[in-house]
Amino acid sequence: MNRDLGRLLGEVGAVLLDFDGPVCSIFAGYPAPQVAAELVDVLRRRGVDVPPDLASEPDPLEVLRRTGAAGDHGITLAVEDALCAAERRAVETAEPTPYGREVIVAARQAGMQVAAVSNNSAGAVAAYLAAHRLAGYVSPVVGRAYADPGRMKPNPEPILQAVHALGEPLGRCVLVGDSQSDIEGARAAGIAVVGYANRPSKVEAFRVAGADVVITSMDALASALLDAELDGMR
Repeated sequence: MNRDLGRLLGEVGAVLLDFDGPVCSIFAGYPAPQVAAELVDVLRRRGVDVPPDLASEPDPLEVLRRTGAAGDHGITLAVEDALCAAERRAVETAEPTPYGREVIVAARQAGMQVAAVSNNSAGAVAAYLAAHRLAGYVSPVVGRAYADPGRMKPNPEPILQAVHALGEPLGRCVLVGDSQSDIEGARAAGIAVVGYANRPSKVEAFRVAGADVVITSMDALASALLDAELDGMR
């Protein structure tokens, strides 16, 4: 795996990181199912007849996605605003991913640009990076399109937006993500992708989905980036 990572990193000039997973666990102290339930309450207060499967949905992003698909923009705005507020609260108790910081620093030290591409709000991502003294290492920060959840990953648009801002060719960019939507979005955008399988069940799923490399710890990526830095100094 380290050999595969080394070969991949030797061909890239920019690392695009998903946020929730590779960088931190945003809902570690403010659980995602609680946030999802609060969004469902927003729907009910707006008079929406919430089906049982949505009422029990544990993923707040999926609640937003399904709300947007229903086609009422006013209600989508209300859910979006509630989720943005919840995410800003959540980053205050987010748990850093082991070696996530080291990946960011090592990539920059190896001469690579680092961007964040997230289905979370850009404001929440930026707040976390500032609080953890990482804002100077990561630019641009591309979050989800406001109240337009159809443009979230796996839609390749946010990935392509980040690539354009970085000014790197597609072939010199790699996305690191921990979800199926990251893998699918990267494939659709035409860039390489490292699947961060933070649960054993994801390893084979990411391989089947077309990840170029699958890692089970961000330490593997940090080590490969350090090797890339050392190779560049030789």
